[in-house]
Amino acid sequence: MTKWEYATVPLLVHATKQILDTWGEDGWELVQVVPGPNPEQLVAYLKREKRG
Repeated sequence: MTKWEYATVPLLVHATKQILDTWGEDGWELVQVVPGPNPEQLVAYLKREKRG
């Protein structure tokens, strides 16, 4: 059975691609993006297969 770990990451609108690319290089897959606490911010939910 596959086990997953999850992360929530604040995204700044002006740097979204850079932030997601960085997490993607570490094996994280984007699941969903939702509005953050203010218009300048989003929150990304990511997952990756749990190691070891």
